[in-house]
This record gives sequence, C-alpha cells and structure tokens, in this order.
Amino acid sequence: MEPNQVVFTEPADMADHGADEPSSGSGSPDGEGPDSEDRSSLQQRLAIRELIDTEVSYLHMLRLCASDIKSRLQQLPQGDLDVLFSNMDDIIKVNGRFLHHLQESASEEEQVHLIASKYTRVEQLTLRERLARINTHTLSKKTTRLSQLLKQEAGLVPRTEDKEFEDLEERFQWVSVCVTELKSNVAAYLDHLEAFLHFRPHDYDLDVSEGPVAHYRSLARDLQSEAFLEFKQRLEGLVWQPLCSLGKALAGPQNLIKKRLDKLLDFERVEEKLLEAGSVTYEEEAARHTYQALNALLVAELPQFNQLAMQWLGQLLCTFVALQSDLAKQVLQKAEGSMAQLPHRHLSEPAFRKLVEDTLGQTSAWLHSFQEGFEKVLPPPTVQPLLPGSERQVQALLSKYGPGKLYQVTSNISGSGTLDLTLPRGQIVALLQNKDTKGNSGRWLVDTGGYRGYVPAGKLQLYHIVPNNKEPRGQAGPHVDSQQPTLLPTPAPVPSVPAVTQVVAVYPFVARSHHEVSLQAGQPVTVLEAQDKKGNPEWSLVEVNGQRGYVPSSFLARVSSPASWGWSLPS
Repeated sequence: MEPNQVVFTEPADMADHGADEPSSGSGSPDGEGPDSEDRSSLQQRLAIRELIDTEVSYLHMLRLCASDIKSRLQQLPQGDLDVLFSNMDDIIKVNGRFLHHLQESASEEEQVHLIASKYTRVEQLTLRERLARINTHTLSKKTTRLSQLLKQEAGLVPRTEDKEFEDLEERFQWVSVCVTELKSNVAAYLDHLEAFLHFRPHDYDLDVSEGPVAHYRSLARDLQSEAFLEFKQRLEGLVWQPLCSLGKALAGPQNLIKKRLDKLLDFERVEEKLLEAGSVTYEEEAARHTYQALNALLVAELPQFNQLAMQWLGQLLCTFVALQSDLAKQVLQKAEGSMAQLPHRHLSEPAFRKLVEDTLGQTSAWLHSFQEGFEKVLPPPTVQPLLPGSERQVQALLSKYGPGKLYQVTSNISGSGTLDLTLPRGQIVALLQNKDTKGNSGRWLVDTGGYRGYVPAGKLQLYHIVPNNKEPRGQAGPHVDSQQPTLLPTPAPVPSVPAVTQVVAVYPFVARSHHEVSLQAGQPVTVLEAQDKKGNPEWSLVEVNGQRGYVPSSFLARVSSPASWGWSLPS
C-alpha cells in the first residue's frame, strides 16, 4: 500500500470511540453532513479541473495555429507572418509546462485520496447532531437516491453490475463475520475463565484428614494463583486486544462500501441524464468522478485488506493454540511434583484403575446405606401449636362434628374469592364438604366455629387428639372421664437423642422465634442437650452453623459413620 493511500487507515480518534460499526453520519460535500471545509475543498477541486480543461483547449488551439494555419499562410510575406505568429513557440512551451504542473497537482491518485479519504472518518454522532446536519440539499439527495433505488427494484431501469467488486465485497463481508464471531467466542471464553478462577474449592475447610487432599489443595492453589492467572493475562494481551483492534480496522472499509452504494446511485442518475441531455453540471460531473474514484480505490485495496485481515486472524488463532499448549505444559510440570507425593504414584495403570473403582464402590455403598437409614425414619406429623385462646372454639367444634372432622391449617391462607376464607396458620376448622359446588376436590368447605367458607385442601391436615388416661394426683372426688380428649397435637414417639451427639436433620424446620433455629434436610447438627429446660425430650438444644436453638427431636436422626476419607492402597 502506498503512503498516500490512507483510505483504510484507522483514524487516531477511532480507538477512543471503540466503535465496531461505522456511523452513517460522516462529513461529505454532497449534502450528507456538509461543512465549510468540505465545500471549500470541492470548490477548489472544481476550479482546478476547470482551469485544466481551459488550458488543454487553449494549448490545443495554439498548436493548431502553429501547425495547420501557419503552414497554409506561407504566401504571405515573412514579416507579416512574424507579426501574426510572434513568440508562438515560446507560448506553446510555457503553457505546456503550466498544464503539466496542473495535471500533476490534480493527479488521479491525489484526487482519489481527497474525492475518498473523508469517508473513512467514523463519527459517533448523537441524534440531535444528525438532525442538525439535515437540510434541503440533504433531503433532495436522499430522495433522488431512494427514487433511483425504487426504479431499479421495480425493473424500470437497469442496475449497474460489477462482478469484480461484488466478489471482493463478499469476501470482505465474510472476513468481517469471522472477526465478529471470533470476538464473541473469545469474550465467552474469558467470561468462563473468570468464573472458573472465582471458584476456589481448595480454600474451603473440608474437614477431612490430611494426605492426598492436602496435596490436591496445594496443587490447585498454585495453579489458580500462577498458571491460570498468567494464562488469562496473556490471552487478553495477545489475543483479545489485537482482535478488538482488527474489529475497529474494519470500520473504514465498511464505511467506504456503504458510501460506494450511495455514489453508485448518483452515478447511474448522472449517466441517464448524460445520455438524454448530452451534458451535465460541474457538480454532477464531480459525482461521477467520486464514484469512479471510490470504486477504483476499493477494487485496488480490498484484496490487500482481505489478505492482511486473514493473516491477522490466522496469527491470532495460532497464538491462542500456543497459549493453550503452554498452559497444558505448565500444569503438567507443576502436577509432577505433587503426584510424586501421592500414595498411588508407584501403581501401574491397571492397579490404579482398580483402586479408583474400589474407592467409588465403597463410597457408593456408604451412600446407599445412608439412603436406607434415611428412608427408615418415618416423617412425624407436622403439628402446629394452637392459637392463643382457641381452646373453647376447638371444644365447640369437637363436640359438634367429632374428632374425625377436625383439621388444622398448616400455613397462612389468604382468600381471594367471595366465599374464600382467610385463616392463620394453626387454626382448627371442621370439614363440611371435601369439594366445592363445581366438584373441585382442591377446595374444601369448612367451618371455623363462626364462619363458613372454602380453603385450599393442600393447606389442611387432620388434627390428631390423644386420650388423657392419667388421673390428677391428690384429687378426691368422682372419677374423671378417661376418654376426655386433650387439645394437643400428637407427639411423635421418637427416642431422645443423647447429649453432645453429631446427627443429621431428616426434615427441614423453620424457626418461629429466637429460641429456635432453622434446619435443612441432610444438614449436620450437633446436639448439645437432648431436652429443653423443663426436661421435655420432644425438643433438643442443638448447634447449627454456629447458631444455637431448639428444634424438634423427631426431626433428627443418627447416621452411620462414613468411611475414612482418602484412598487406601491394596496390600
């Protein structure tokens, strides 16, 4: 590429904008963002072109006079000829040199750099700035181009075809798509690498014995703090940043291709006028030259740009592969020292495979045993305490409907319909009908002792009562009815858990006060006391994640001790 052919060169301020796509608003003398500098440059070029045309015509007339006319007037006296054609040869020489200098100053290459370089500027304009550049000249230009395009689409006028340029443009667009896709893939790769570096299992307290685990933690810590971090930095500097620069370099040619289409519509309109009228204005002639210059420039330089962009892409891909290879070598090198300290380093491959299979089998057997023990523990009925002051209401429902019809609300109910009830958790209700008027079994008709309405069936459970067979001590008088029920939920007969025991939560539990603590199913729990302060074994004082509180004893279960961590070598 010649030094003065800078059409594809990225402007200095383009990198600051960081734009991957060219803006449609770039200054030009055809009314699409005109400014005083572009109009002055256009007038200057038109004046030079007019002066050159005048000098060519004048020099042609001088040479015609010196050759044809003077030769046919040889019958005149020599004195008269010298007066008529005095200094003719000197004038021809002077004007010839003057025309030569004019033509050099307005050479085609310089005109291409002037009629084309301005279109490489990529400006980030706001909507207000774009609207400010619109004037009658701009609207007229765009309207004319749109009319020309519509006539071509309708088949009223032929479309100019340029197979050479179309092939070059297709390859350029293919290169542009490759750059965009590669940028997207590398960006996703960097995001995944960043997420991987944030995951640091070796920093957690695994609460396992030392040995192979310690070697693994040391190796993982070294790899994340050195190898992977260095790989990420090199990937950003050697692949990502050059790829972004390549994407920005596409803006100049892309803008020229878009401007060529506009100038092609102007060129076709001027050609039609030239065929019809036989002459065009200076501005129309300038539009013809502009298209021809843009087209010639793109045809000359797009192959070079496409080739350089493909070489750039190839080098980036090779760099990415080399970085991956360096990372693999570095990881293997660091792992060799740690692997030498592992207990299985001297095993052959078949023995190591058997060791892994045996270890996985032992772990699977332990998990299966834990699952069986977990499933043997029957889930206790989820009971809720009675609402304060509701004993009399429950007695009334019990005497009216009997114990088999009483249900307790397991969670707060917010009625949304006219016949729906709003009830708090723990409310006791009596079942009237297990479906609504439309036969929907998911809505039950209940009686609260004061109101009747529908509630979701999934938020009700049967309320259990137990007979009170104990007589009050030291109380004389008639015998108390042994079948009189007590209004208390049925406690689950689960053996008490000995104090300071490591158990597992079988069911989730949500704390209802600051005296209780929440549990999750499968969570390890340390039992501090197997009863509450009143000696009730139904509640246990536990410690979970540094927090102490009471939980139902029936929600806890012992599990068999797991096998020791690590791999045991075959004897």
